[in-house]
Amino acid sequence: MSKKAYNEQWIFNREVQDTARRWGKSKLLLPEQVQAIGAAFPSEFYQPHLFIRIALFVFTCLANMTAAGLVFLAVMGIGDYRSGSEEVRILLGCLLCGGGSLLLLETLISANHLYRSGIDNALLYLSVAYLAVALVISYGLLLPLSLEPDDLQEQGLLWPLLAILAAAMLTAIIRYADPLAAVLTLLLYLGIVGTVMLRLPLGKALLPFALMLACAGSYWLVQQLTRRPDYLYYRPAVRTVKFLTLAFFYLAGNYLVVREANALLNGLPYSVQISFAPLFYFFTVAIPLLYLYQGLRRADRIFLYAGLLTLVFSIYTYRFYRSVLPPEWALTLAGTFLILLSGWALRYLRPARHGLTSEPANTPSEFSQLNLESLVMSHVTESTMQVPEPGFQFGGGQSGGGGAEGKY
Repeated sequence: MSKKAYNEQWIFNREVQDTARRWGKSKLLLPEQVQAIGAAFPSEFYQPHLFIRIALFVFTCLANMTAAGLVFLAVMGIGDYRSGSEEVRILLGCLLCGGGSLLLLETLISANHLYRSGIDNALLYLSVAYLAVALVISYGLLLPLSLEPDDLQEQGLLWPLLAILAAAMLTAIIRYADPLAAVLTLLLYLGIVGTVMLRLPLGKALLPFALMLACAGSYWLVQQLTRRPDYLYYRPAVRTVKFLTLAFFYLAGNYLVVREANALLNGLPYSVQISFAPLFYFFTVAIPLLYLYQGLRRADRIFLYAGLLTLVFSIYTYRFYRSVLPPEWALTLAGTFLILLSGWALRYLRPARHGLTSEPANTPSEFSQLNLESLVMSHVTESTMQVPEPGFQFGGGQSGGGGAEGKY
């Protein structure tokens, strides 16, 4: 069995179809060309409209939890209650529900060609939740103490539990490439770093720097994954982790976060000045500017968005401790400045300057000299994916029409 749950060829074909549709809407491709590309690169994934996906997600969660309730009722009614047997029953119920949900997920993906359709998302999250609870209960049954986080941390047993959960989540990422599973794995990874550092003599003082180094390592790993030939399969998860890694790197060095976290960890009634304060002042100002510079230089939207959001939080950090103007005046002046800056940038970057432009990327004037059908075909030829055989037959269309891709 393949280690990936979804058909990689169809994911690639779907990307080609989406690109052809965008170019068709921009009048860069004729309707006949768009149809020809769709026929040459078919994708049989079931992907309904966004609102249908939400409804399917909610319905699947309700149906699954109803079935799980019946399973737990049956399991809890087995035999007589004895000392310590209740945890075993809950463990058995979680294993049955998690295994059943996972088996149903695999069956539906194979039979109904689901891909981020709401049903598979719900089954994946529920099965992971059931199995995670089963892992925690099993961990508790093997230990002579309670599962209270403080007790586990004091005995040095919290980080192994987080490592086990992270390994389970990593398995889900490898097979399903789900962004939420990637987010949880990143949080568990940072949690492991934090729990290990807090057990060291100077762990509290060095915790911000350790988390920043951990985020830097996570970013390096993400960059390595973008060079893999199967990057398209993992792209949603990789992009999500990249953005959150940049965000956590900034938060680990933000003066407000470090100062308030220091007061919380030391049980202080209010925050006090921290060690290395000038260094965290520098991080609070320099990191957003670095993100903005990298975003503009590389034309990287993730860096650009991260830079804008962290810059806003840096301004909030300054106002949290040094309020210069009343909030209503500050918001009015800041909004006016941003409107004027946006208007100036739109005019200045039309036409393109310094490799940047405010014009739409897919304008006919920009690509008027290109044979876009040949461009699409050359892009496909360079890929490792193979074009389906000419005799391939595919079925009818999907529901939703113009909104089937989650767009209007």
